[in-house]
Amino acid sequence: MALSLALYQPDIPQNTATLLRTGACLDVPVHVILPAGFAMSDKNFRRAGMDYLDKAALTQHIDWPAFQAFCRAEGRRIILLSTKASQTYTSFEFRDNDVLMLGRESVGVPDEVHNAADARVLIPMLSEARSLNVAISGAMVLGEALRQISL
Repeated sequence: MALSLALYQPDIPQNTATLLRTGACLDVPVHVILPAGFAMSDKNFRRAGMDYLDKAALTQHIDWPAFQAFCRAEGRRIILLSTKASQTYTSFEFRDNDVLMLGRESVGVPDEVHNAADARVLIPMLSEARSLNVAISGAMVLGEALRQISL
């Protein structure tokens, strides 16, 4: 098992493609929890994903319950990146089988999903800032998790 990224019902194909490219470059599998706000097609991913998409390890899950069942069966923790979390990602202790989950660009995740996560982490920001781009957030936290587990 390896550290993974998961995107909960993503809205923007360019962000999904950027994270697929990141996963391909860093050998990190990416899970997409459907439904997405766009067609999951090469056409929608081509520009941001460039020629890395064929190297990406992508798994699509039909819905949230299917993704939860997958994580339980694999003994994986779901670590949600959330602006509502109290623990910073730099103070969190990541494990090599964690799944770092990112919410929808437009609304994050519903309370049911937020509450079901095994842990929630945040990226500290200025109080007047709402949020970072989801692909940037995913890359930041993934970088820290990879640093920790490779020590």
